[in-house]
Amino acid sequence: MFTWKVDDELELALVTPELAPSYVELVEQNRAYLSRWLEWPRYCATEDEFRQFGIHSLEKYASGKGMNFSMVYQREVVGNISYNTIDHHKKKVELGYWLAEPMMGRGIVTRCCRHLIDYAFDQLNMEKVQIAAAKENSASRAVCERLGMTLEGVITNEELVGDRILDHAIYGLHRLDREKQ
Repeated sequence: MFTWKVDDELELALVTPELAPSYVELVEQNRAYLSRWLEWPRYCATEDEFRQFGIHSLEKYASGKGMNFSMVYQREVVGNISYNTIDHHKKKVELGYWLAEPMMGRGIVTRCCRHLIDYAFDQLNMEKVQIAAAKENSASRAVCERLGMTLEGVITNEELVGDRILDHAIYGLHRLDREKQ
């Protein structure tokens, strides 16, 4: 398994089909929480479905269009973080993440995002990192604010999650703004 050290407690593991059992267990334990903000937990539950996610993740990685990582905290898979898209023409990446509810409040997502933001600017030569968070998801929006991102706007009626239509708050960090931090 390819892993990438974030700090003494955290590493990122490239998502592969072999991680399917860990994802099944983690999502099952957090399905109700995750389903408040994400649609896919309602439909993705089996090892085969998560193996397919692992295969798709490797295909995106190989094509240079995205990267999916497990967040591994003290040797335990606790969530997922990804470059949902890597757009080399626009020089922009979009980050996405989810974390097991009991792991919240430890700075895990913020530290992993910082790591991927640095990589996006320093190695991928991107000009912008963007995160879309549900407008009402205060925890996710707080991550964006801790990262020094700017709220660029709100897109209304952006996503159907269960029986709710969510608005998305769009945050951005440009290379020049990061250099000022």
